[in-house]
Amino acid sequence: MPELPEVEVSRLGIQPHIKQQTVTKVLVHNSSLRWPVPDEVRSLEGQVIRSVRRRAKYLLLDTDVGSVILHLGMSGHLRIVPQSEALKKHDHIEFHFSNGKALRLNDARRFGACLWQEPQHSHTLFAKLGPEPLTDAFNAQWLFERSRNKKVPVKQFIMDNHVVVGVGNIYANESLFKAGIHPKREAGKVSLKRYQSLAPIIKETLSAAIKQGGTTLKDFAQSDGKPGYFAQQLLVYGRKGKPCVRCESSLQEIRLGQRSTVYCAQCQK
Repeated sequence: MPELPEVEVSRLGIQPHIKQQTVTKVLVHNSSLRWPVPDEVRSLEGQVIRSVRRRAKYLLLDTDVGSVILHLGMSGHLRIVPQSEALKKHDHIEFHFSNGKALRLNDARRFGACLWQEPQHSHTLFAKLGPEPLTDAFNAQWLFERSRNKKVPVKQFIMDNHVVVGVGNIYANESLFKAGIHPKREAGKVSLKRYQSLAPIIKETLSAAIKQGGTTLKDFAQSDGKPGYFAQQLLVYGRKGKPCVRCESSLQEIRLGQRSTVYCAQCQK
């Protein structure tokens, strides 16, 4: 599943091609995604893309009449291509622009979304989201205060979008290893000092992944089709049974919240 860095890389990839361009055509080839594609999406025709933003794992294409909200779901990706290029299987939606380019949403599993947000309004999807992890609003004090009396494992706590958005499974594994925190430790029993270590590590881990172009595992590729390279730097995720890079003991794997969780029993307490 594309996580925050992959979505941010997609934003950075498509923005230079569509910002300040006029939408000449909106083509919905399949409206049956996670939610039905609303008719209002076609309101983009004739409008200029003023900005390309990201909120959590959602991308917003802003115009004067409203915003299209795009979500990549579990296997979706965006491509910038010439309008004349033949459609690929699972190309569900495309936006044509005045520069001759097209933005296409491809999603084999159709768990992605294309929604509409009225100007000066915030979609209900965003109502209860926590802060962005790469902003000053996300810090150790925030984590500490919201974790008090929480018995949920700290890994699931930092993956909760009500606490902080976009810390998906891969980056939660990596951040907790770097901070030396056992993923099953109760969030409410993690001290402020340890959160003071964890919060900046989360920021650094996500920033590094964005710089490397995201993490390609199975489905993710950048908007130009190139893979992300952060997978080459993973310290624990996907390395069950391999030696820890710090102490060389064998990495262990458990399931937390039905997600694979790899950790070092010696280095993480």
